[in-house]
Amino acid sequence: QVQLVESGGGLVQAGGSLRLSCAASGRTFSDYAMGWFRQAPGKEREFVAAITRSGRVTDYADSVKGRFTVSRDNAKNTVYLQMNSLKPEDTAVYYCAADSGPLYARSRMKSYDYWGQGTQVTVSS
Repeated sequence: QVQLVESGGGLVQAGGSLRLSCAASGRTFSDYAMGWFRQAPGKEREFVAAITRSGRVTDYADSVKGRFTVSRDNAKNTVYLQMNSLKPEDTAVYYCAADSGPLYARSRMKSYDYWGQGTQVTVSS
C-alpha cells in the first residue's frame, strides 16, 4: 500500500504558475505509475497528466498540453505537476494517484489504486 499527500495548491492570477507535489510513502515508489486528476465544482473528475514508473513516458489531457509538465523523482518518492499559463478554467481540486497494475493506466481513472486527499488550485481572472 502507498500513501499520497499533495501540496503546492493555492490562489494564483490567470497567466501565473504553480507547482504541485505529491509525496508518497509506503511501498517502493518506482513500482507505481502516477497520474494527476482534477475535479472542478459540479463536474466529474478528469484526467490531467500521467507518467510511467521510469518517468520516460508522459501523457497529457489536450486541455493542458503545452502548459503543464509532469515529472517524478524516484529518489525523493515524489511526483510533480508544473502548471504554467494558468487559466480560470484550471480551477479545481487536484489529486495525485498511483497505479500498481502491470499495464500503464494513463487516463483510466479506475485503474489507479491509491489516491491523495487533493489540493485546491484557484485561478482568478
